[in-house]
Amino acid sequence: MKHIRNFCIIAHIDHGKSTLADRLLEFTHTIQITEGQMLDDMELERERGITIKSHAIQMEYELNGETYVLNLIDTPGHVDFSYEVSRSIAACEGALLVVDASQGVQAQTISNLYMAIEHDLEIIPIINKCDMPSANPDAVEDEIVDLLGCKRDEIIRASAKTGMGVDEILRAVVERIPCPVGDEQAPLQCLIFDSVFNSFRGIIAYFKVENGIIRTGDKVKFFNTGKEYDADEVGVLKMDMIPRKELRTGDVGYIISGIKTSTEVKVGDTITHVSRPCEKAIEGFEESKPMVFAGVYPIEAEDYENLRSSLEKLQLNDASLSFFPESSLALGFGFRCGFLGLLHMEIVQERLDREFDMSVITTVPNVSYNVYDKQGNVTEVHNPGGMPDPTLIDHIEEPYIRASVITATDYIGPIMTLCLGKRGELVKQEYVSGGRVEITYLMPLGEIVIDFYDKLKSISKGYASFDYHPAGYRPSKLVKLDILLNGEPVDALSTLTHVDNAYDLGRRMCEKLKELIPRQQFDIAIQAAIGGKIIARETVKQVRKDVTAKCYGGDVSRKRKLLEKQKKGKKRMKQIGNVEVPQKAFLAVLKLD
Repeated sequence: MKHIRNFCIIAHIDHGKSTLADRLLEFTHTIQITEGQMLDDMELERERGITIKSHAIQMEYELNGETYVLNLIDTPGHVDFSYEVSRSIAACEGALLVVDASQGVQAQTISNLYMAIEHDLEIIPIINKCDMPSANPDAVEDEIVDLLGCKRDEIIRASAKTGMGVDEILRAVVERIPCPVGDEQAPLQCLIFDSVFNSFRGIIAYFKVENGIIRTGDKVKFFNTGKEYDADEVGVLKMDMIPRKELRTGDVGYIISGIKTSTEVKVGDTITHVSRPCEKAIEGFEESKPMVFAGVYPIEAEDYENLRSSLEKLQLNDASLSFFPESSLALGFGFRCGFLGLLHMEIVQERLDREFDMSVITTVPNVSYNVYDKQGNVTEVHNPGGMPDPTLIDHIEEPYIRASVITATDYIGPIMTLCLGKRGELVKQEYVSGGRVEITYLMPLGEIVIDFYDKLKSISKGYASFDYHPAGYRPSKLVKLDILLNGEPVDALSTLTHVDNAYDLGRRMCEKLKELIPRQQFDIAIQAAIGGKIIARETVKQVRKDVTAKCYGGDVSRKRKLLEKQKKGKKRMKQIGNVEVPQKAFLAVLKLD
C-alpha cells in the first residue's frame, strides 16, 4: 500500500488537464501517444475538444529504485459536469490543481479546489502552458499563493505540450500525496465511483478498495441494493481492462459480475463479501441535484420502451442524469429528465442519437418550483402542465443560485447590466489581483438556464468565467404563460415566467411561431394567454385562391352566394383541422433572443 498513489487532475475548462494526462502516460511509458487527448475516447469529446466523462487509468513510475503505482483520474472542467469531478475526488487522496499561465485562476478553478479541500486532499499547484508567448507565470503564481496560502517553491511550472516539468510533477505526486489508508485484514469495503455498460459482459463497475482484499471468484454483495454476485473478473484499468487475481486495499479497479439490470448498480454504493460483510457502507458522496428539467419524447410512439432502456444505460455512465415517465397531450408518452445544465442536456441528446440511435424531441427546459396552496401544502412542480389552478395557489417559490463571475475590470459594467436584467442581486465584489474582479450575485436559476452563459461569454469577449451553487428557494411572482393555436393550448410550449417578463415573452413567442407554422387552408390564430387573459396574438393567414374568378358578369348575388358557401366550408375545416407544430418551432422558442 505504501507504493500506491491515487490522484486526480482538476482545473477550469481548457487549462490543459487532458493534455497533461497524456504527457504523464507517455512519461511513464504506459501507452504510446498517437494523437492528442488519448483518454477522451468518446467521439463527442474529440469533436468538441472537451472532457465529458472522468477517466481512470493506472501508471507505473520508478523513483529511487522503487516502483510506485499511480492511479490517475482525469476530470471534466465544465460547470455542467461538476458531479463527475466530485465523484473522482471521493476516490482520491490528492489532486493536481492546474492553472493556465495566460488565463490565471478562474471560477471553476476555485470551485473545484474547494471541493478537493472539503475532502482533505493534498493539493499540488501546477502552472501549465508556461511555453506560451502570452504566459505570465509570475502573476499567476501570486494568485495561487493568495488562494492556497502555499509557499512559492511548492508551485510547479510546466508545459503539458512540450513535456516541461512532467518529471517534477510525478516526483511531487509520490513525495507529497499520502498513500491510501486502510486495513487489509478488515472486512472488504469498496466504493463504486463509476460504471459502464458493455453489451457482451453486462455492467462493469469501477471501484476503489478502501479496506480488505477482493479476489477473482469471490462471492460479493452490493451493500445498498443487497444483491449478491460472483466476481467473475476483477482487474485494473489501463487503456484496456487488465484482469488480476486480486486487488488489495488502496487499489482502483473494475469488477465484472454479469449484472444485466442497470438499476442494480448505484454509484456511491459499497461492495463487500457475502461471507464476511462490513458493518456499514462507506460514506459515499451526495446525490446529484438536477438543475434543469426538460421533457424528452420519442419521435415514434412505439420507441418509448427503447428510449427507456437507452436512458437507463446512459444513466450508468452518467450518474447525474435522472428521469421519470410523463405524458403530454401534444407529444404522447415520454420522460421528464433532470440535467445539471444546458450543455449537459445537449450532450445527453447527442449521445442518445449517436450511441443508441434514438431521435428525440426535447421540450423547453425549465427548473423545479415549490407551489404552496391556501392550506399550506407544498407540491414540487417540474413542468408548467403540473401547475394547480391559479385560484388555489397561495404563493410560488423558485430556486435561487449563488453565481460567481470572475472577469477583467474592463467588462464589469456590461456584466452587471446582464445580471441585473436577469433579476440578480449583487452580494459582493472583490478584486482578485492584477485587474481581475470576482462578482457574486444571487439570481433565479430559471433566468440563467437558457442563454446566460452564451451572453456572458460574448459580452466579456470570452474572458469571464462563471460558476454557481444552489442557494435555496425564494417566493416569487410567477405566472404560467400558455400558447393557444386556434383556441387549443399546446402544453409543450407553455412556460412559467416572471410577471415582468410575461408580456414581452408572449409577444416574441407568437411572432416566432407565426414564421414557423406552415400555412393551412384556414386562418390559424396564435395567442399567448395568462389564465383567461390573452396578452398577444398573431395570425397565420390562410392559403387562398380566387373562387369568384369564374363568376364574371351577371348579378353580384351569385358571387355573394359562392362566398357564403366558401365561408361555411372554411368554418367546418377549422373545427376538424388540426395544426401540426414542427420540431423546428420547439427549438426556435428556446433560442428566442
